Amino acid sequence: MLRRFLLVVVLVVLAIAAGLFVAGKGWLGSDLEAGVPLETARSLEVKAAHASDQSASARDVGSHRVKQILFGDFHVHSGFSQDAYVLSMPVSGGEGPYNIADACDFARYCSDLDFWSINDHAESSTPRRWQETVAAIRQCNAVGGDGRGASDLISFLGWEWSHMGTTAENHFGHRNVILRDLEDGSIPSRPIASDSPANYMQVPGTTALASLVAITREPIYLDYATYQQEMASTPRCEDGVPVRDLPDDCREYAATPGELFAKLDDWGYESLVIPHGTTWGMYTPQGSSFANQLTPEFHDPDRQRLVEVYSGHGNTEEYRSWREVLIDDEGNRHCPMPRDDFLPGCWQAGEIIRSRCLAQGTSTVECEARAVTARQHYADAEAGLGHLAVPGVRAWEWLDAAQCRDCFLPALSYRTGSTVQTMLALSRSNATANPLRFRFGFIGSSDIHSSRPGSGYKEVLRNKMTDYRMAQVKVPGMGLSEEPAAESRVADPTGVMPTDWLERDRAASFFYSGGLVAVHAAGRDRESIWNALEIRETYATSGPRILLWFDLLNPPAQQAAGPGAVVPMGSEVTLDVAPIFQARAVGSRKQLPGCPEENRTALADERFERLCGGECYYPSDERRSISRLEVVRIRPQQHAGQALDDLIEDPWRIFECEADPSGCSVTFSDPDFTAGDRDVTYYVRAIEEPSQAINAENLRCEFDDEGVCVRTRPCKPWESEEGSCVAPIEERAWSSPIFVTHRAERS
Repeated sequence: MLRRFLLVVVLVVLAIAAGLFVAGKGWLGSDLEAGVPLETARSLEVKAAHASDQSASARDVGSHRVKQILFGDFHVHSGFSQDAYVLSMPVSGGEGPYNIADACDFARYCSDLDFWSINDHAESSTPRRWQETVAAIRQCNAVGGDGRGASDLISFLGWEWSHMGTTAENHFGHRNVILRDLEDGSIPSRPIASDSPANYMQVPGTTALASLVAITREPIYLDYATYQQEMASTPRCEDGVPVRDLPDDCREYAATPGELFAKLDDWGYESLVIPHGTTWGMYTPQGSSFANQLTPEFHDPDRQRLVEVYSGHGNTEEYRSWREVLIDDEGNRHCPMPRDDFLPGCWQAGEIIRSRCLAQGTSTVECEARAVTARQHYADAEAGLGHLAVPGVRAWEWLDAAQCRDCFLPALSYRTGSTVQTMLALSRSNATANPLRFRFGFIGSSDIHSSRPGSGYKEVLRNKMTDYRMAQVKVPGMGLSEEPAAESRVADPTGVMPTDWLERDRAASFFYSGGLVAVHAAGRDRESIWNALEIRETYATSGPRILLWFDLLNPPAQQAAGPGAVVPMGSEVTLDVAPIFQARAVGSRKQLPGCPEENRTALADERFERLCGGECYYPSDERRSISRLEVVRIRPQQHAGQALDDLIEDPWRIFECEADPSGCSVTFSDPDFTAGDRDVTYYVRAIEEPSQAINAENLRCEFDDEGVCVRTRPCKPWESEEGSCVAPIEERAWSSPIFVTHRAERS
């Protein structure tokens, strides 16, 4: 009897092990497919009405430009991105993966965009997924026409190159690659992935996740095992082989931006490469600076013409003089002292350990020594992992450490050395008379991981319109926090669940609804949009469809189309007289609840609720007012290493606007330009009247009489968007800069 019982136990164990092995191999799950978009286009009459309304608003503010402003999103992830798939699972409170057809239909029927692109991580791509991506984007684009004539929605193909380094020296960051064309013979055979020193977007292994079926009875984990197995079975392309000589069934890698540019040059197709998320501390190492990338190898001014200044993962615009860590000439890291405007994360790590140590009755001398060690452990941590130096740390113990206290909707754990303003201020000597600089135009986008391009049209449905679920990933039975300790440790991710690499409780307060890219285009077609992108006649918004114009009124004769002609945002000009500018802005339309009937009836009820959540872009007859126009002036470095604090003037000028829904217009000059004998970059921010926004208060600090944050109430991952996660904010738009070269400096 005992022998029979033991035999049964052994057979059961073997059966379970075999089941987990089979599940882990992906043999029991189903493939995620790109899907097929609906074949009903939005009425061009609706688009024409938008254009007519826009023209009337432009005339009200004194603009008689022929070009139309079109709004889009160039940063969208579907379930073909591994992290997006994970966010769709029950461990993240998700409702199943969204595909590319979902993104197409959302852009068309929910957010009512004019154009968009798909940007799934190349690191997650497989030959089948890429082929289906191409087919789905072509289908989405074909619904409204071929994209060469007027269309309700122009769709672009692209991917994300996601590089993550372990140190400031080996980190290059993330970039979206956008392709101009869709036809065979005009697109690469495969996307190009990054060859990173670190990849913190990994998740538990397939067998571990498949075993969760036994706990949760959710078959999606079997599908995910299949998903991962498909990636694992895609071989690496051979290095050093020309791109056209590689087989179609491998994954191609580029270790640096230079290698990425070279491979794109090898293909020879029209594309743009757009950096983004440069200040997001989740994957950007402490001490990082874009100065390391201002080299002929790592910067291609022909392809890298735009930068994403805002997304649902935060604002990357604003320079600050503080640093999260100090790095000496030998590469050693040191923890800076706290300032009135910044509390370094490393410093607070020491304070937490000191407080715990003293509470145990340990001597002050010993506790101070432990605090010093804790600061160093945090300072030495790899990207985004400083919090692991403090065992059992709770979100409230950090206060507002490592965050930008006075930035507009900042990225988590802000990296000020890689801000857009920093980029514009950098300069390097070149072999020619012209120094090497980043002359970026500005765009905004969503960086959404649920196939919802243009998600910022309404500040509702936090669970759908933001990526806050990145801060909610938990594996059942493995979410127990460790006990607090009074000594720090090396911040080593080994043995730590990848779901704990991100500071979940604090990170949930730094995910926002998405931004937009706006273009001044000559028509509603692919070529017109692409031309606007190439000449940087673009701007960014934090979500609302603000109308913005920024022009130089006195360009040199050779750059003016005729008498009285102006040059727009994004232009480069050479002057020997003071530049004269004009900025005009009109606020966005307030939104009505619900959806227009045309949108509502296009989708089946269940799919409509799953995608749109019952809320669409639905403009009312009332516009918000522009509160003020702010001008930022940046004088690029005259030599490498020149301090930036006095070169970035933000704001340089502020123009208060009347509370007039018809808009605001100002004309101004820079009388210092002529005497300054140096190049200057100018751009404009249009600030709207306050409105409600998700996570506008971030950590919701409570301050003492001296202005020090003494308590936080982070917006919990599970907290409803109907609660206190919504607060007033001044939404905004950022014009692309106008780059003015001083003629005397080039003579």
